[in-house]
Amino acid sequence: MADAWQVRVAGAASEIALADWNACAGPANPFAQAEFFRALEQSGSASVRTGWQPVHLVADGDDGTPAGIMPLYLKTHSQGEYVFDHGWSDAFERAGGRYYPKLQAAFPFTPATGPRLLLRDPASGPALIAAVQQITASNGFSSAHATFITPEQQALFQDAGWLMRTGEQFHWQNNGYGEFADFLGALSSAKRKQIRKEREKALAGLEIVHLTGAAITESHWDAFWTFYQDTGARKYGRPYLTRSFFSLISAAMGDRVLLMLALRGGQPIAGALNFIGDECLYGRYWGATEDVPCLHFELCYYQAIEWAILNGRSRVEAGAQGAHKLARGYRPTPVISAHFIPDPNFNRAIADYLARETRAVIDEIEYLDSHAPFRRAQG
Repeated sequence: MADAWQVRVAGAASEIALADWNACAGPANPFAQAEFFRALEQSGSASVRTGWQPVHLVADGDDGTPAGIMPLYLKTHSQGEYVFDHGWSDAFERAGGRYYPKLQAAFPFTPATGPRLLLRDPASGPALIAAVQQITASNGFSSAHATFITPEQQALFQDAGWLMRTGEQFHWQNNGYGEFADFLGALSSAKRKQIRKEREKALAGLEIVHLTGAAITESHWDAFWTFYQDTGARKYGRPYLTRSFFSLISAAMGDRVLLMLALRGGQPIAGALNFIGDECLYGRYWGATEDVPCLHFELCYYQAIEWAILNGRSRVEAGAQGAHKLARGYRPTPVISAHFIPDPNFNRAIADYLARETRAVIDEIEYLDSHAPFRRAQG
């Protein structure tokens, strides 16, 4: 079936017509949209300079129209991926190999579950996977990776012989709640009291505003940029995204952006940036210039839950890591990535490691879920 498609490389998202890209991506996931990738690349956030060289694969049908796209980057490091393979690179290079560059199918800097194959015609999926395998092997690259894959696409990679890796995130699930009070009612009494106290403490003297679309101005982005830089500098050494990214994404797809700001006396002191999907609210970045107890929980978790309930979203993905989310109603959830390792010895070593790691991750998820804050009848 792969012979039915002509697979080519596009050196930038802008080389693919906007309508063609989005016809493959579909509307459900904001990060799959052409506008998101264009903003990343045109802002210089994902570029050769930052170690994210675009090499997107496009499978054209007989009429020359893209039937499938694999957003793909040639990486010279492992930053901004949130599935950590630094131990793999160290082992590969100690054995005399060269781990970088590698290929990465991902939403850059975004640990959100989503399609790694954007398929207008599902039959083009195996051709794209075969193409990335051929490029990896023929160029002597150590590996290719597809991270945070949707459940529907995992079998495509597994059937092609990719190694599957299980990780853990914390997602909030909407169990048919009509309002935030219904969610609180599903929790144990102690956790209800804790959350009420945290919200009261966080909101004292502050106003919370939700902004989307044209309501978000450049002054709002200037404020958020300050918050984002502060958080990035403290956690990662430098922020991944440039200031222009936020302006570009706001102009191109502002209706999919939800910016929550905490105001004191009308001035922003903290903010949380979310992206709106058809089924999910995706929490991405947060920062503050004033240290307010529990404000992080309020802006990033409780406001997101409240918005999702009122706007009919089935879940909230609040980003990578963070066992502290458990006490706020976010449950441990497995997330899956796929890895193509051409070298047979390295492949066997990674497969053995993943078998042991997967057991440990599943055990941890089961343990943490048994300590979720829900009343036993709801658990």
